Amino acid sequence: MEILLEEFYKTDLNLEKFHFRKLFLDEKSYQINGITHSGKSKLVKNYLLGLKKSSYLYINCSDIRIEIDALNEQLSSFCNKNRIDVLVLDNFVESIKFPNVSQLIITSQEKHDIDSLIPLQLYPLDYEEFLAYEHKYDSSALNHFFQLGGFAHMHKVSADERVLNIQKMLKTALDDVTFDILRLCAKFTSQKLSAFTIYERLKQSRKISKDKLYRSFETLVSMNYIHQLEKLGSPKATKKVYLCDISLKSALTIEKNFSKLFENMVYLELLKSGRKCYYEDAIDFYLPQSDEIILCKPFVDERKLFKRLESIESFLFSYSVRKVTIISMNKETTVSHPLSQVEVVPFDIWALGD
Repeated sequence: MEILLEEFYKTDLNLEKFHFRKLFLDEKSYQINGITHSGKSKLVKNYLLGLKKSSYLYINCSDIRIEIDALNEQLSSFCNKNRIDVLVLDNFVESIKFPNVSQLIITSQEKHDIDSLIPLQLYPLDYEEFLAYEHKYDSSALNHFFQLGGFAHMHKVSADERVLNIQKMLKTALDDVTFDILRLCAKFTSQKLSAFTIYERLKQSRKISKDKLYRSFETLVSMNYIHQLEKLGSPKATKKVYLCDISLKSALTIEKNFSKLFENMVYLELLKSGRKCYYEDAIDFYLPQSDEIILCKPFVDERKLFKRLESIESFLFSYSVRKVTIISMNKETTVSHPLSQVEVVPFDIWALGD
C-alpha cells in the first residue's frame, strides 16, 4: 500500500480549463456532497492546484487497487513522514480512518455524519454557472441550457450520444431499483408523487418489497437525485417531485411536457439560491419570506393568465402576497392587479437577476 500511496503523492493532478462555481474552498475541512458528475472532483482539484505540490495528498477512493485495511494501517504514518497538510479523499468510503492532518476534504454522493467537517452541497450547474461554458450570451444560450442541462461535461458530448451518456452515467451511480424509481419520477416531473404510488406501479413490472422501495426512494432524496416540495401547511400531504437536472427528463422518458420541464428548471434555480418555498393548489411556488408567488408560464396567454390570477385571489388576500412573478420564456411585461404587484419576467433575466 505504501507503493500505491507514493504513486498518488507523486502523480501530477490534471485539470482542463476550470470554470469557477458559486461554491469555493478555503483552508477549512469540508465534506462535499453531490450527485455523480456534479463537479466535486474538479472543485477539489482546482483548490489543490493552488497549493504547494508536496503539501497535499489526493486519493480517489474508487481506485480498485486500494485495500481499506492496509490503507488504514499506513495512511497516518505516510502523512506524517511526508508532512502532508491537506488530505483529499475523493469518493470517500466510510470505513477509511482519518489521519491527523491540518485540512481534510472528502467528497461523496452520500452524506456522512462527521461533525468535524463543514458540509457543502454541490448541485449541477445553475443557469448563471452554465453561461460560463457558452461562447455567446444571447437567446440561443437558454435553448442550449434546455438541451444540455446542468452537467458540465455534456458540452463535450455530441448530440447523438447525450441521452445514452446520461443513462450510462446514472446506471453506474445507482443500483437497479433506484434507477427504476428515478425513471418513474422523470415521468411525473413537477407533479405530486408518493413512494406508495411508485411502489404500486413498479410492483407490476418487478418483484420488490415495499420496505426496499421506500428505502431506495429515500436514498434518491437524500443524495439529491430527486427533490420534494411540500404543500403549504400540509407536511403530510403528497409532495411534488422534481429532478436534480432537467436533462434527465428526456434521457429517461419519451413523454414530453415542456411546461412541467420549465417548472422543474425554475424550481432548481430556487433550490440553488436557498429560497424556501412551498406549493399550493393553482400556485407553483409560494415564498413566505418575501411574500411572493411564482407562477411558471413559459408561453403567456393573457386571457388564461387573468383567469389564473382570479383563481388565486383569495390566497393573495389571505397571505398578504405583495408580489406575483410569472416566469416566461421571453415575454416581459407588468400586469395591473388590485391586490399584488404582478410582473411577467423572462427566465434568463429572472435567473440572473437574483
